Amino acid sequence: MTSRDPELKKDLDAAVQTRKELGDTYESEVVDSFLEKVGQRIDSTVDQRVRRQLAEQQLVLGRRGPGGPPAGESRGPGPAFGLAALSLVLAVPLSAVAATQAGLPGLLVCWAGIVGVNVCYAHAGEFRRLRRRSGEGSDWE
Repeated sequence: MTSRDPELKKDLDAAVQTRKELGDTYESEVVDSFLEKVGQRIDSTVDQRVRRQLAEQQLVLGRRGPGGPPAGESRGPGPAFGLAALSLVLAVPLSAVAATQAGLPGLLVCWAGIVGVNVCYAHAGEFRRLRRRSGEGSDWE
């Protein structure tokens, strides 16, 4: 990872040098600081990829025009991808807070919540799809 990102390599070298100078007393603070920088770098990379994917999706939808597939039947990533990407982006800071405040149990509860939201969303979408196929939609739809 550091071979592709010279700035991250500089940050790592600085953290190691700082740790050597300050000794064991400040080791956890130095490591936490470096991990926060890595987390921020991951967040920005994921944000860029999500924006790029959404822009590409909008381009594809724009090219299809009125002759494209009906609403709800589009192919490719949709809201589920957006929720999954958002979950990953938010998972980094939420995990950091949960782990520092409550340790491993807090981290497990945090990830159980993230997974639970994604599972519920996936099952709700599947349920809607099955209702649409079977024609059990309400009269108001």
